[in-house]
Amino acid sequence: MENLSDVLETTTLEKIAGGFIFTEGPVWHPDGFFYFVDIRTNSLYRMVIGQPHTLVRKTNGGNGTTFDLRGRLINCEGEGRRVTRTEADGSVTVLADRFEGKRFNRPNDVICHSNGTLYFTDPSLRVPAAERELDNASIYKVATDDTLSVLCHVEYPNGLALSPDERILYIANTRWTQYIHAIELDSAGNYVRRRVFADMSHDRTDGVPDGMKVDQAGRVFCTGTTGVWVYAPDGHLIGIIETPEVCANIAFGGPDLRTLLLTASTSVYTLRVKTPGMPLPFYKTLGA
Repeated sequence: MENLSDVLETTTLEKIAGGFIFTEGPVWHPDGFFYFVDIRTNSLYRMVIGQPHTLVRKTNGGNGTTFDLRGRLINCEGEGRRVTRTEADGSVTVLADRFEGKRFNRPNDVICHSNGTLYFTDPSLRVPAAERELDNASIYKVATDDTLSVLCHVEYPNGLALSPDERILYIANTRWTQYIHAIELDSAGNYVRRRVFADMSHDRTDGVPDGMKVDQAGRVFCTGTTGVWVYAPDGHLIGIIETPEVCANIAFGGPDLRTLLLTASTSVYTLRVKTPGMPLPFYKTLGA
């Protein structure tokens, strides 16, 4: 049975940036830098490891990020209740802000399927009841023609990740019961059935199931109480990478995709792992 020594190349977190309020939304670009956000200051940053971070633009509560197949940055902007796309010229397009004429609650995290479909979470709890236009907390799909549909409803959906074969969509459920959902998908990325992948309940309250990523061995890395919980593909808990601050999200990056970037409250940390993370579909279009 695996333990963390089978997963980690280094065991000491390296703090590479600090002075933020609540970091989130890390994603690696194959040109050699990470994007991440500071939600509370509505700031989207770009950072080359070893160099100072730089402000890209102000957001409206920017949170989870990914790239579409053309390498355009997709960002959930919770305060703006929308999902945006940054075009090649730097302009920002609202990709989705309503479903059937009703405003989203608070889009949180987003990922891209290899067929170009975007999935994003829209939890409802943090929007006052009087301001909610959609009753359900849901996972939405945005097709390549920008058609919007509901994949499924979940209690409080947060972070998302796809298995290496893209037949399982993992969803972190943050509030009430803390667990990871596993949504089985067909070859086109449509809903088939669901099950509970892992129970993440804990007596402590420093952290909740939030950001998730999967490595090329199919292990699931999910932020949670005390740090980052690492699971085998069968749902067995391998171990917890403890962090000095509450960790909200993670991303695999670096040329070999073996640098784990952790956005943890006021700081950003890195750790080296033995198995590369899953490349985003955009990387594959570049041959990365």
